[in-house]
Amino acid sequence: MKIRQLFLSDGRRSIPPAAVVLNLLLVCAVLAVVFWLSLRAIGYVFDFSFLGEVRVRLWRGFVMTLALSLCSLVLSLVLGALCAVGQSARVLFVRYLCSVYVKFIRGTPLMMQIYLFFYLLGTAWGIENRFVAGILILSLFEGAYISEIIRGSLLSLDQTQLDAARAVGFTRRQAVVHVVLPQLVARTLPALTGQFASIIKDSSLLSLIAVIELTQTMREISAANFRLFECYLVLGLLYLCLTLPVSFISERLERRFRYEA
Repeated sequence: MKIRQLFLSDGRRSIPPAAVVLNLLLVCAVLAVVFWLSLRAIGYVFDFSFLGEVRVRLWRGFVMTLALSLCSLVLSLVLGALCAVGQSARVLFVRYLCSVYVKFIRGTPLMMQIYLFFYLLGTAWGIENRFVAGILILSLFEGAYISEIIRGSLLSLDQTQLDAARAVGFTRRQAVVHVVLPQLVARTLPALTGQFASIIKDSSLLSLIAVIELTQTMREISAANFRLFECYLVLGLLYLCLTLPVSFISERLERRFRYEA
């Protein structure tokens, strides 16, 4: 193998595994050197001795984040699918309701929505369980983005395919199940998998309403031991343990279901 092939890609052929490993190691080495020089410049020495004492709390926060993310994923998928269909509904009230919901959620920050939904609407409707409230808030937020993913995929489908299916004798239901649905799944699944990584990261803002997930747990730990850098470095690594597998699956699905233009 030529040395040139280890560092350059022509964009047409797949990258050799040796080149992938070598360049990833180089990237990690550069990042490690930059990080080490930064620590040396400020004279900071890491101390992770506290981790053994707080491992149970960290595990509980990790599990809470995972539970929030999974429950929110399911609920936001349902909400997003209904909203995507609702934006094309013949009933104008339903269409405008879904449209206003998507525009409001996508046009305002999640932090504002958390305060609005929990302290105003949650109090008005008696939702006191912070775990349930967190799932509802996160689902409302992510549902708007999932709605646009599904709606975009629906709009990309060629209407002539449905006409052809009906012409060969398919009922409307059969056309949807055998023609529309497989293509819709192929086009939305990679993006939806990537959205799950976003749900995991966005769940950290639920610490604003004292949901004891991973970020809130780490805030409490850092407030007690004053090891701010260590705590948030560990926090980042724990989130990477959740998001990197999701990103890997998303990339695989994108390659698996890639459509030629």
